[in-house]
Amino acid sequence: MLEQRFMWKNKHIREQAAIIDGKQSPTLLLKNARFLHSVLRQWVNGNIWIHHNRIVYAGEALPKKTNGTEIVDCSGLTLVPGYIEPHSHPYLLYNPQSLSRYAAQTGTTTLINDNLFLFLHLQKKKAFSLLAKLWECPVTMYWWARYDAQTVLNGEEMIFSNRDVKEWIEHDKVIQGGELTGWPQLLDGDDLMLYWIQETKRIGKKVEGHFPGASDRTLAKMMLFGTDSDHESITGEDIYKRLMHGYTVSLRHSSVRPDLPVLLKEMKEQGIGQYDSMVLTTDGSTPSFYKQGMSDMMVRIAIESGVPAIDAYHMASYNVAKHYNLQHLHGMIATGRVASINFLENEQQPTPISVLANGQWVKKSGEEIVVDEDICWKDYGIEPFSFDWQLTKEDLAYSMPFGIQMVSNAITKPYSITRDVSDEMPADSDECFFMLLDRQGKWRINTLLKGFARHVGGFVSSFSTTGDIILIGKNKQDMLLAFDRMRGIQGGIVLVENGVIIHEIRLPLLGIMSNKDLPALMEEEAELIRLLVERGYPYSDPVYTLFFLSSTHLPYIRVTQRGMYDVKNKTVLFPTLMR
Repeated sequence: MLEQRFMWKNKHIREQAAIIDGKQSPTLLLKNARFLHSVLRQWVNGNIWIHHNRIVYAGEALPKKTNGTEIVDCSGLTLVPGYIEPHSHPYLLYNPQSLSRYAAQTGTTTLINDNLFLFLHLQKKKAFSLLAKLWECPVTMYWWARYDAQTVLNGEEMIFSNRDVKEWIEHDKVIQGGELTGWPQLLDGDDLMLYWIQETKRIGKKVEGHFPGASDRTLAKMMLFGTDSDHESITGEDIYKRLMHGYTVSLRHSSVRPDLPVLLKEMKEQGIGQYDSMVLTTDGSTPSFYKQGMSDMMVRIAIESGVPAIDAYHMASYNVAKHYNLQHLHGMIATGRVASINFLENEQQPTPISVLANGQWVKKSGEEIVVDEDICWKDYGIEPFSFDWQLTKEDLAYSMPFGIQMVSNAITKPYSITRDVSDEMPADSDECFFMLLDRQGKWRINTLLKGFARHVGGFVSSFSTTGDIILIGKNKQDMLLAFDRMRGIQGGIVLVENGVIIHEIRLPLLGIMSNKDLPALMEEEAELIRLLVERGYPYSDPVYTLFFLSSTHLPYIRVTQRGMYDVKNKTVLFPTLMR
């Protein structure tokens, strides 16, 4: 069922076999190709015959019949399998289609995507219809099935119902469960989550962990529970511990954690000299980070760090396919595989000059070729974020005894509020008013956010973990203006200063995603970062800051739909207020 797109009918297989017999022509012939043969672990020379989306032969021979065949002389080029991104969050301002189109230009021809935004915001029937539509894109898109929302939700037991989670697990486009951000509750005895993991394993699919800072004992337990891989190593020692327990280890290089050079260096210090159990991931980075590339960027870093070139390419292709038991389809250039191939100037230059994705040219001699039609998002329930209720100054009343202090992009802790916060924030402080507001306008929670910025008047975002609305700022009038503008553009991120809108990013798809292509979105996000840094934002990734504020898989305190939440003690410290 996983390979439905590639379940060639009997007549198609007979046609493919007829090409070998010289009775029919292939649609594409790649002549004089130097290519990576992943099983032999060698660069070999030969010819690759392709019929529509399948490699029907790879070897020394040439087809006897080439009537109507497109023939490409690959002399001077090096061919490698299309790259596979094993851990993608396809809603970080971009959308799944815009991400896939950009990914293809960098040589990533397969994405394994997080289903969280679909699970939380779409009816299941619509979500499954969208998966089918995205399956028609030249970039192959597989999915994960979440077991939890990585935050605390109102009515979570109804949202993550046994029936819905099982239907996602069993879907033919879903190839793993996870990422397992709710592992602490699993350790605490959540047998429903353990049941979902066992069901995932029963039908032959993988389970991905999310274990930052996990101890040796915790890693052992999570392997017993059924986890197969983890992408949260931040040191060479972390990698070693995971390998000891038999995990596939994802080496991450992301906008939040650009760790790959350090990980590769510390691996050597740990005496780890093989890469067969490792894969590469950008972990759903934000748009402007991808200016450097995607999988091709990581392959380049690996090669420059002294990793043998074949191992570097395998971590971005063959190793991923093997992990998911998809090597009969993806991750190698060999007979029977899907025709997703990158054409390189040489093995030291992993950014391709031409790309075949599922047998279709999506990039040729450096030029992008768009072959899939634009998705009509409203057909799948993905519409502008439209509402008719207002926010008032009375909603911006603050009396909380403690606030949230940012320790890093990802970590927040509580702090005591010692000043009168009923009116405006002093200009010289690093404290801002903060509100999390229900996207239906039913509840709110107000506190202070310390360490975000010093000079932000009003900053409002409908992009967040749950799609609820975040307001940050020093000036309540600027905050209200930013909110009104976000409502007027039907979802987005708006920055206001002294009564003037100085930047906005429109997110017309549920208020979470843009409908622009990635290069245009990169510029909008880069400008947002520049403006916030000018105003005292001390980090590099404000989009993930917004995403993490409600994420209860991170310490120590979060703002959620239920209120201020103590992650360690799993308790609501201060509940949300009904409006």
